[in-house]
Amino acid sequence: MRLVWKSLDKMRCLRKRSTIPFLGFLITFLLFLNLYIEDGYVLEGDKRQLRETSVHPPSSERYVHTFRDLSNFSGTINVTYRYLAGTPLNRKKYLTIGLSSVKRKRGNYLLETIKSIFDQSSYEELKEIVVVVHLADFDLVWCENLVQEITRKFAHHIIAGRLLVIQAPEEYYPSLDGLKRNYNDPEDRVRFRSKQNVDYAFLLNFCTNLSHFYMMLEDDVRCSRNFLTALKKVITSREGSYWVMLEFSKLGYIGKLYHSRDLPRLAHFLLMFYQEMPCDWLLIHFRGLLAQKDVIRFKPSLFQHMGYYSSYKGAENKLKDDDFEEDSIDIPDNPPASLHTNINVFENYDATKAYSTVDEYFWGKPPSTGDFFVIVFNKSTKISKIKIATGSDDRQNDILHHGALEVGEKLVGTKKGKQCSSYITLGEFKNGNIEVQDVDHKIAFDIECVRIVVTASQKEWLIIRSISLWTTQPPSQ
Repeated sequence: MRLVWKSLDKMRCLRKRSTIPFLGFLITFLLFLNLYIEDGYVLEGDKRQLRETSVHPPSSERYVHTFRDLSNFSGTINVTYRYLAGTPLNRKKYLTIGLSSVKRKRGNYLLETIKSIFDQSSYEELKEIVVVVHLADFDLVWCENLVQEITRKFAHHIIAGRLLVIQAPEEYYPSLDGLKRNYNDPEDRVRFRSKQNVDYAFLLNFCTNLSHFYMMLEDDVRCSRNFLTALKKVITSREGSYWVMLEFSKLGYIGKLYHSRDLPRLAHFLLMFYQEMPCDWLLIHFRGLLAQKDVIRFKPSLFQHMGYYSSYKGAENKLKDDDFEEDSIDIPDNPPASLHTNINVFENYDATKAYSTVDEYFWGKPPSTGDFFVIVFNKSTKISKIKIATGSDDRQNDILHHGALEVGEKLVGTKKGKQCSSYITLGEFKNGNIEVQDVDHKIAFDIECVRIVVTASQKEWLIIRSISLWTTQPPSQ
């Protein structure tokens, strides 16, 4: 049953110990080859139908069938999962939250993590999420006892289809003996991180068709209040832009968001290179090879590491995300828009970076009287609050010293694109900043443009650190 993995191991042994350049080439070749393969994202029927209560005997025939075509990253892997608690609903949800958990030598935080996910979500938000827990430990007694605890504490969520507990049987795993010791890691650590890659791969594979988006968490995490609402705001603000992975925590494999359509590729990717390096390193390669060059990370972080002991040997792990905020509901909406300016842009600090909730900014050379920075919405919208900050901690004088904030309507086409033909001034910048509340009460029309106008020339360069807009939500939300 492990013939395929053993043959791959023999092929790897023919390479020199310095494998990184070759690995990078191989990963590139395989992923870009896959871009020409038609995507088919279908969960196997037997995954939905079959509930197993015992481990299948090893079957080399099934194993070869499962991994016979590792170059086809588009298809799901034919693994027959055990359903330990709950069953998937027919309706596709907005977000799947995936967690993989193993028995720890010290401490267990899984129940607290599940509780935090549900407690920090509103009733309306709960309708849009499903939590999938992969119990990836081969100790079946431990798994059974933990499932009983989960079932007792979260029975109503299981019944409602919001919580599933699964397991991929051990015989589907590749060999975890005689693994390559890249980076001079101890043998037991190589085994731990290699198995963890496979654990995640099987979890991702299962979750492929459950929702539109997928969020990976670890099993020792605390969530911010109404994190789903914050996620949806960010996703909406990224409409029309390309992304592979959005990050809502700077730690480990916590708070990493994907399109569900990319999960089969990521699952295959982790399986193919499971023994090469830790999962968080593989994720960097995966993101880059799918043409997302830069990290896209949002602040404040929505998830916090709370575990004190690592799942590896019970070692102490006191890492904390200092960007985490318990109440992150006031994240701006920033509706989809196009941005342009006549201010001379420095290098690649372009206008769009001021409108992003990522930690980046617009940077331009000294502006003159009459220069402008315009946001043109894809569709007119009602805005309740506008907040703009200029300058930065290390360049505190690169602020807008004299400027006005305007909102406009009546879009017209020009040689430089669409612009509003009528504007109303909301206020003046003070010390480089402006915040206007209750905009929808002050302006009678639906806003199509927001414009920053320079009212006096300055010698200093200009940093626009952030442009934050809050829209008026419909009463039903």
